[in-house]
Amino acid sequence: MEQTELVFIPFPVIGHLASALEIAKLITKRDPRFSITIFIMKFPFGSTDAMDTDSDSIRFVTLPPVEVSSETTPSGHFFSEFLKVHIPVVRDAVHELTRSNSVRFSGFVIDMFCTHMIDVADEFGVPSYLFFSSGAAVLGFLLHVQFLHDYEGLDINEFKDSDAELDVPTFVNSVPGKVFPAWMFDKESGGAEMLLYHTRRFREVKGILVNTFIELESHAIQSLSGSTVPKVYPVGPILNTRMGSGGGQQDASAIMSWLDDQPPSSVIFLCFGSMGSFGADQIKEIAYGLEHSGHRFLWSLRQPPPKGKMEFPGGYENIEEVLPEGFLHRTARIGKVIGWAPQIAVLAHSAVGGFVSHCGWNSLLESLWYGVPVATWPIYAEQQINAFQMVKGLGLAVEIKIDYNEDNDYVVSAHEIENGLRNLMNINSEVRKKRKEMEKISRKVMIDGGSSHFSLGHFIEDMMDSKVMKGKDAL
Repeated sequence: MEQTELVFIPFPVIGHLASALEIAKLITKRDPRFSITIFIMKFPFGSTDAMDTDSDSIRFVTLPPVEVSSETTPSGHFFSEFLKVHIPVVRDAVHELTRSNSVRFSGFVIDMFCTHMIDVADEFGVPSYLFFSSGAAVLGFLLHVQFLHDYEGLDINEFKDSDAELDVPTFVNSVPGKVFPAWMFDKESGGAEMLLYHTRRFREVKGILVNTFIELESHAIQSLSGSTVPKVYPVGPILNTRMGSGGGQQDASAIMSWLDDQPPSSVIFLCFGSMGSFGADQIKEIAYGLEHSGHRFLWSLRQPPPKGKMEFPGGYENIEEVLPEGFLHRTARIGKVIGWAPQIAVLAHSAVGGFVSHCGWNSLLESLWYGVPVATWPIYAEQQINAFQMVKGLGLAVEIKIDYNEDNDYVVSAHEIENGLRNLMNINSEVRKKRKEMEKISRKVMIDGGSSHFSLGHFIEDMMDSKVMKGKDAL
């Protein structure tokens, strides 16, 4: 059986890396003709979690470090430069790969933020495919805004801090400007141009793998299928459901032991992603909201990095310093405040009845997989528009806020938080019923006969089609 090689180039943050690894595993398991090499880039700040797999068909190549400008704040300019300086590094790594392997090199699967690497694929005469780690509605939103900006003169800044709405084909409801990704308004630091650049290049790839499923985003997927964009393959939910212990086995054991002692579906889990953190005023309001709600809770509380520094949030040395006086004592019987959280294991636990989430797409898919209702509290990136879709478009979440943004000074009040928590834990809510149904569907789509199983097979067939592969055997 002739082997064929794919190169994966994920964006080097844990959510994107994990999703890339999982889709690679699905492809190699589905079709043993494929072997996959995943190139790992590393930012000059923080650290990238070690990646591993038990598949003999997947290997990792950590690329050598590169020199980037002295800029110390994460910005569109920084990320664009970071990708550009990796182009020759990736080119050399592919040369090395093709010299050492006798397999047929069939293409690149690139992350939504790594479209610079389309140029490298073109140099080697192989097709590029995009792995879009967010949902189909957001993909359609980006493509629609880019088209209006480039061809109809849309001024995106008209929507900043505005109640103005935009009709977007992939959304059932008009999208308000207040939930647009904040980077779309970031001209000074290059965020807006970065998003537009990548979105333009989405149109150059041969196909787009999207981490979603037809039954979840039927309207969006149907809208995209009738458009001029490359073929879309909904292959999700792509999740790593293994119970890892990235923050330490001892921490995980203590957390799970505490959950074991709680009644079924009684605990609210608050967790805001690898980049999520709050200032002192907001932390106090969350604490008061939790306390007044009377519900049991498990709260992952992270310390913000120094302002302007390229670092990830970390743990507090003394967590009592940022909480209201006496809070830990008063809530000792019903709550637990932690640092790092083993999110998958927590969501899978029977004691968890609600999830206050930053609405990162991976977290939303994980909550659907385990049937845990979500209260939305977006912070950055595309999380606001994800929250809007979940609450207003799909009816699969309740709202604490859908337009909160880490870049403004707004503090969500304890009263708003308390109300959101009560709605979240309403056992008779329509959201809770819909969630339970979607839990069953999200699992069925991935098995033989399911829509995403079929779509992945279709993607593999299209890749291996003789017309696609014609002329590519030289490598």
